[in-house]
Amino acid sequence: MPHGDDLDQRFNELVGQIDDDERRRMRAEATRAAKEARSRRPPRQERGRRTRLSGSRGYDDFGGSGGSGDCGPAARPRRWLRALTVVSAVVAAAGLVVAFRPGLLTPSGALLEEAVAPVVDAVSADPYAGSPAAGYADGIAGFVLPEARAMGGLSRKDVAKGLERVRELLAAAYLDRRTLEGGAPDAFVAALDRDQRETFNLAPGRDAIGRESINTFAPGTAVLATDVVKVKGEITLRAFDDGDLRGVEVKLNHLVVYAVHRPGLPRTVIRVVTHPTGQVQLYRDGGRLVAWVTGWSASATPASCDFDDGYIHPVYDDFPAGTVAPTGAPSDPYVLDEEPGEGGCGSSKST
Repeated sequence: MPHGDDLDQRFNELVGQIDDDERRRMRAEATRAAKEARSRRPPRQERGRRTRLSGSRGYDDFGGSGGSGDCGPAARPRRWLRALTVVSAVVAAAGLVVAFRPGLLTPSGALLEEAVAPVVDAVSADPYAGSPAAGYADGIAGFVLPEARAMGGLSRKDVAKGLERVRELLAAAYLDRRTLEGGAPDAFVAALDRDQRETFNLAPGRDAIGRESINTFAPGTAVLATDVVKVKGEITLRAFDDGDLRGVEVKLNHLVVYAVHRPGLPRTVIRVVTHPTGQVQLYRDGGRLVAWVTGWSASATPASCDFDDGYIHPVYDDFPAGTVAPTGAPSDPYVLDEEPGEGGCGSSKST
């Protein structure tokens, strides 16, 4: 059995047989293959469609497989197989050495890591690359406020102040890291009007604003892969007058995209696309400016519809199919103009 300096010498001889050009070719081939494999993924399930509207304020999860119902991994392109064959050849050649001397991976074994790393890094280095979200704004910059103007009996200053409160609500509901990763939604509750905070209830399905009104990944299911959350959308204004009350209605329509991975497994990164919509009324009550949430809904994909607890349960590539069958043609999760559904399980294209 070889050992000691013999192993070092043997390993260096194996690595020395691969010249610089070949190493570069292997890395380039692996990177191209990873990108192609990613671009050919099949339609994904749109699960976890969550709806909260004024009135019923119901909660429903959507889910299902894309078009054909096949949720399995896409067939890898031939170039992907060739790249893996090349990388495998390097690993096999040095397998005996690594088995007996793991420490040789650093620094002598750096070649192995360099050869394999592009396959992973091409997928996870920029989790938004190759998707529409790559061009979205970062975080709160995506919640673009319209120009404030006097309307609905409110002054321009009142409208501007009300819009800032609306943006605070959006940031607390969809950007607060503690809330996103399963923590208490204290930021969102604090952003609500003082009288509306009393109606907040974390129990799912209650006729009140609750966990369904915010984006929270189920505890233990997701960790944000990056501090960057991508946001795109619009906020529009209109005056309202229902006789007893008049003011300004703020209509919200956004796409908020997250990159998450399984806890402790950073190479399982996926994108979760959510589509929040809602309405907030701005008005004066006894001289006090009020920002009152009258409608708040969101969809999430890919997320399991097998749960009714108000959380988003992300579906990873190796996640087994759920028990609820999808309905309808696959929708595009990046279409901003499409209103979130009223309930059931829908199929979705890849995120």
